Formats: sequence, C-alpha cells, structure tokens
Amino acid sequence: MLDFDAYLERIRLRGTDSSTWQTIHRAHATSIPFENLDSHRGIPVSLTQEDLERKMVADRRGGYCFEHNLLLASALEHLGLQVEPMLARVRVGGAPPEARPLGHLVLRVTEGDGQVWHADVGFGHGTLLEPIPFGPDPDTVHEQLGWSFRVIEDGPELVLQTRGAEGWTDVYGFVPHPVSRIDIDVSNWWICTNPRSPFVFGLIASVNHADGRREAISDWSGPLQVMQMAPDGVESSEQPRTVIPRKLEEFGLAGFALGNDGRVR
Repeated sequence: MLDFDAYLERIRLRGTDSSTWQTIHRAHATSIPFENLDSHRGIPVSLTQEDLERKMVADRRGGYCFEHNLLLASALEHLGLQVEPMLARVRVGGAPPEARPLGHLVLRVTEGDGQVWHADVGFGHGTLLEPIPFGPDPDTVHEQLGWSFRVIEDGPELVLQTRGAEGWTDVYGFVPHPVSRIDIDVSNWWICTNPRSPFVFGLIASVNHADGRREAISDWSGPLQVMQMAPDGVESSEQPRTVIPRKLEEFGLAGFALGNDGRVR
C-alpha cells in the first residue's frame, strides 16, 4: 500500500489505538461505498495500486468487489499478513452457478500463528462486516449486527450463505484455490466492459452502516429501486431516476448528474 495512513483516515481509523486487521475489515466495509459508476459511464476500471488509492482513498469514491478487496488486500499485506485472492461465482438471483462468470473476488487471510480467515468487503449490500474462519462449517452461524452467515460445501466449492426470512440462501461459491493477478484482470475486464454485464448496462450503489443497516439503489431488475435493508426486513420502492444524484450524495458520492438518457454522467 502506498499511503497506509491516508487509507486509515479514509476508513475513519487514523489516530485510534486498536486498528487490528479485523477492525480494519469492519471499518472498510462500513466506510467506503459500493458502486459501479465508472463502468456504468463506459470507463474501464483500473486495478493498479495507484488508481485504487487515488479513486477510493484520495478522491473518496467507492468501487466494486475487485477494487474493494484488492485495496483491503494491500492494507493487510502492509501489516504483514498473507493474503490469497480467489475468484467466486455469484449465486444471488437464482441462476445456476455454471451460468455465472467468475465475477467476484474473495480473500483468504493467514495470520502469523496459522489461523486462516475468509475476508470480503466487496459484496455490495450483502458483504461480510467482519472476517469469518475460512472453510466449511454448516453448524456454525456467524452473527454480524443481526445478519447471519455460514459456509457450506457444494462439490468442489465453498459457498457463503446468508439467512433471511425464508431460510438460508446462497451468496456466492468459489473453489478455494488462489488465482494469479492476470486471472483477476481478465475477470475485471469482462465485468466492466462486456455489454451483457449488469455493471455496464445497469447502476448499483450501496452503503453499509455501522449499526447494521444497509441502503442501496439499483436498476438491475428494471425500474430504479431504492432499498432500506435490515436483518428483520427490506423496504423497497420504485423511484424516478431523478433521485439518483441525491441518493449518491447521501452515500458520500457527490458531483454526479443525470444525462438526457437517464444515465449518470
């Protein structure tokens, strides 16, 4: 990481005395928005360290999974931890795993004493707030501010699940093998440039609050939805696209406007 102090300030930890890496994970997840404003506007997403820190730290923007988790990985490596990136297939939405690209990034983090953790600050409005032990354990439920997670096995994949009103549902699945940076770059390029990618044809932005609440806007399913999410339920309403700049500003993403075509400029 090029400027660790600036990163700590961005996630509101600079000057504190308890910046363990788990604290950093939680602070990152609740400080930096999830958004696809670059790919939505036709701007390819760069994953170089310089561009990650410029965009998400200095310019106080957000990003999507590749950006979030690579930025976190660089901070954890700065602290001396071993970090291994792994590509996952998103399962939210009901499509079979084989119909989904390797479009998500997760991290395996190993501490000096050998403890191994599953870290992920980049899954939009459903990400882990804190790291969880790595590997399958369907009998162990990880409660995080009212949200429940667990990891199960499904063939060769580990599957992160979350529990809602209808029981356990899959979030994403991944083969627990580290990938090289070129594989991450290829997946990122598909996500941010392919016309069939929802990160290109659609808009999504979300924030995770420190009290467990989540807020999001998205048009991935058609008309713009404005969502308020809590462990006990979701409130969603269809809104005109004219609310987008205001909602983005509420999420800490100021300076964006709508074009005549209804897309963010």
